[in-house]
Amino acid sequence: MSKAKTVGELKPGENGTICCFTDDRLSLKLLDMGCLPGTSVQMKFSAPLGDPLCIDVDGYSLLLRKAEAHTISLVE
Repeated sequence: MSKAKTVGELKPGENGTICCFTDDRLSLKLLDMGCLPGTSVQMKFSAPLGDPLCIDVDGYSLLLRKAEAHTISLVE
């Protein structure tokens, strides 16, 4: 049984579809920012030291801390 991939594990240019969240408290913030289950996301780039990450969510750019991105699980 493999562990689900997270947004924080995507490489620039890779896509994924949001499945669920691993942090209930943070999930409310992410939902408000448009990270809804079933939404397609694409990793755009990360800052030079790897944090924050820039992802494309439903046509707009969103910056997330790496720790936040690792709480967003993707469909396998």
